[in-house]
Amino acid sequence: MSSTTRGRADGEDGGRSAGSPDPVTDPFDALPGLAPLRAAAQAGDWAATQDFFTGLDCVDKVSFAVGALADIEGTEGYLEKAAKALPGDPLPRTLLAERYIRIGWAIRSGARAEHVSRDQFDQFHAWLRKAEQTLIEVCAEQPAYAPAWTARLLTARGLELGHSEARRRYDRLSAHHPHHFRAQSQLLQQLCPKWSGSWEDAHGFARECASAAPDGSHAGILVAEAHIEHWLDLSGAEGTQYMRNVSVRNDLRHAAQVSVLHPDYRPGWDWIRGHSAFALAFSLGGHLADAARHFAALGSTASTSSWQYLGDWKSQFVKYRAAALATL
Repeated sequence: MSSTTRGRADGEDGGRSAGSPDPVTDPFDALPGLAPLRAAAQAGDWAATQDFFTGLDCVDKVSFAVGALADIEGTEGYLEKAAKALPGDPLPRTLLAERYIRIGWAIRSGARAEHVSRDQFDQFHAWLRKAEQTLIEVCAEQPAYAPAWTARLLTARGLELGHSEARRRYDRLSAHHPHHFRAQSQLLQQLCPKWSGSWEDAHGFARECASAAPDGSHAGILVAEAHIEHWLDLSGAEGTQYMRNVSVRNDLRHAAQVSVLHPDYRPGWDWIRGHSAFALAFSLGGHLADAARHFAALGSTASTSSWQYLGDWKSQFVKYRAAALATL
């Protein structure tokens, strides 16, 4: 998601007390299971990094951890050494490519294209092309390697390679991993109007993923994220009216019931993002009783992927949380 803000009023790792004033947003603090990865990355310890990834039990956790490590500044140095020392291993090269993508995107910023300078775009594209070249090699050698294909959805969007190419990459990945949440969320971004898509395509893809996935998967989260993106694209009262629409509310309820609220939900490390998206979507529509279950699950954790769209979002999170929990 973009970092544009708008001024409007896995479960085993647990949340914190709902009475805490500020939400915990750093995944390494909110998800204790990630702590060994941060320690390894900060120490520049490749062996410990590799051991961490070897111990993960599903591809969604691997992709989540790849993205989390990429956000740690200064890690490109030890990843470059690992990639050079292990040329046949897809992991260090993919981690390095993701880090290059983050460096490039930080230069571009999350602003709309009209507010990004030519020099910013040039540097942004240079870093993405560097990442893309590495990822092309990884995907050619390991065509079922989900983290590399997921990263290539980011480069496809940033390099403006078009919807057909982005969909081709997603289809290559989904042939091996049909319900891969991080890849689905990246393609959803591509399908939004801000990246030359349409709301019909964005909502259609989100619902398609949710209906095709087993109950209790993360896919239903995409429905909430699509509605939040749609709200962001509308102005003032129009956006509020959209989120209050009964059909939107019912869409969100159904998506929550088949995903994060389903008895078979497998939280993994995306549970904070999921409950955050539903808590925000229901709150924006004034459906506080619906939002309450999600705030209760979150405690004082939150994902910025959704809430960052609100101006002074931390205070708004606390305000909405208090209002929602008061309905319980």
